[in-house]
Amino acid sequence: MPHVDLKFITRNLTETQQNAISDDIIAVLKKHFGSSDDSVSIKLNEIPADDWKSAVYEPIIKPHLDELVKKPGYKLD
Repeated sequence: MPHVDLKFITRNLTETQQNAISDDIIAVLKKHFGSSDDSVSIKLNEIPADDWKSAVYEPIIKPHLDELVKKPGYKLD
């Protein structure tokens, strides 16, 4: 039962865009985990660019750099 909590810089996505992203994520989870549509939950979190460092990079990314499967190509020190 995968849950995806996706954080990204604010894009003011429309409902149609949000649904397209959700559909694509679900397709990946179905392909690689054998998940069903009913087993997946997804949260899209739009983060203002000015808050990225304090809300995402510092508490979530930086302390877990060694654990990330894909590391960012930037550093915010």
